[in-house]
Amino acid sequence: MSQESDAKGLTIKWLGHASLHIKTPKGTSILVDPWFEGNPKQPAGSEPSKVDLVLVTHGHGDHTASVVSVAKKTTPQVVGMAELMTIFGEQGVEHAVGMNVGGSYRAHDVTITMTEARHSSSIEHKGQTVYAGDPAGFVLQIDGAPTIYLAGDTSVFSDMKLISELYRPEIAILPIGDHYTMGPRQAGLAASFLVPKTILPVHWGTFPALTGTPEQLQEELKVRGVPVEVIAWQPGESYSA
Repeated sequence: MSQESDAKGLTIKWLGHASLHIKTPKGTSILVDPWFEGNPKQPAGSEPSKVDLVLVTHGHGDHTASVVSVAKKTTPQVVGMAELMTIFGEQGVEHAVGMNVGGSYRAHDVTITMTEARHSSSIEHKGQTVYAGDPAGFVLQIDGAPTIYLAGDTSVFSDMKLISELYRPEIAILPIGDHYTMGPRQAGLAASFLVPKTILPVHWGTFPALTGTPEQLQEELKVRGVPVEVIAWQPGESYSA
């Protein structure tokens, strides 16, 4: 883990809260749930100038606030739940790709598979709060890189065992903050279902209500006897694989 990585493999940079910048070995630039304006944990100057894909897990503002501005600057493909992508299309996103749970979509060197998540999803549109389709997670199968499971905002659910059986993710990006998503105890159970090699915890530390920490997750895994590495990173830091 480093502040910036020059590795030629996969790099995942935490941009604060649930926002991530993933760079594949072939150089594809992927933004996840971009939230730059108003994000109290965004590292200064961390918005990438080149973006090929934007992945959106659900409609809440702390996951979507910068989707339209990024899309207008860099014209990436924006991928997410079908209803949410219809809304983004109406908001001026030129290349919105709607999906649904269980489906896969190939873009550049990445196969994107949508998974379920247990949460809610709405978005501000035309002055109203509207339904934005179901929340989701993603499995990313990237050429020449470990498979990533991006859980999105969710509680633990037993069908994470099916995600493990089908895709064998080596890296799991899990929310651990509690209050709005699962906390460390539930994330420990999720890790026992998924059995990845590494967990990158997100959606923690942004606000006082998000009390879960990577150290608490590490303790939960010790109690459960689950041999998974937890990366106790901070916004602005990168993980390389």
